[in-house]
Amino acid sequence: MLRAFADRKSIHFPLLSDPDSKIIRELGILNETVEKTNPVFGVPHPGSFVLDAKGVIVAKYFEDDYRERYTAADLLMHQFGVIPAQAKSDVEGKQLKLTAAASNAVVTVGQRVALTLVIELKPNMHVYAPGVEGYIPIDWTMKESDAGAVHAVSFPKSEMLHLPAIDETVPAYTGRFRLTRDVTIAATDRVKPLADGSGRFILEGTLRYQACDDRVCYIPQNLPVKWTLQFQDLDRQRVPAELQHK
Repeated sequence: MLRAFADRKSIHFPLLSDPDSKIIRELGILNETVEKTNPVFGVPHPGSFVLDAKGVIVAKYFEDDYRERYTAADLLMHQFGVIPAQAKSDVEGKQLKLTAAASNAVVTVGQRVALTLVIELKPNMHVYAPGVEGYIPIDWTMKESDAGAVHAVSFPKSEMLHLPAIDETVPAYTGRFRLTRDVTIAATDRVKPLADGSGRFILEGTLRYQACDDRVCYIPQNLPVKWTLQFQDLDRQRVPAELQHK
């Protein structure tokens, strides 16, 4: 069955057949939330290990639900900051410009995909980081949508910025930085009503921030952002009849 699938999908790297889940158990990733009476019992928790050049595991990305999983592009964005050219849009604000991008332009049910905002502040500007006291921190909210479950924002490490004009030191961001958050795509019957005739649907959000320079804090801004994604239903084509389980 793996050979038939690999041929159909033009997969050229080795695939492992583990019909008795022996290796899955040895790795400690057997998904025990699946009932033994379920035909898919024996599957692992869906996930990926990231190895360095010496074969040492440096990170892992796993889900509990066997129907959900990180995409390869999501991992590349989280682990290495790789932002694909597709699904990008530029937005100009009063004190900054940003690029909104998605790890995947085409998505399907159960995929965990990354949305990102690459923010570039204008010279001598800073914005406050989460955890600041007495000031408005940068924040990214998403409009509620049936298209998927939204996960928390991943903020980069901030710098402690000293402001001589008020003699305070605060957590802040300057220059160029990136915010990332994941969305797990919902079931077909929830996404399709939101899509147009070609399968495209939109996720919308808002970036709220207050930018300051060395002397002035400007009026807080709410900058709308959106991501246009293409929905593709699951590949449900079965292997040839002679290879199917009876």
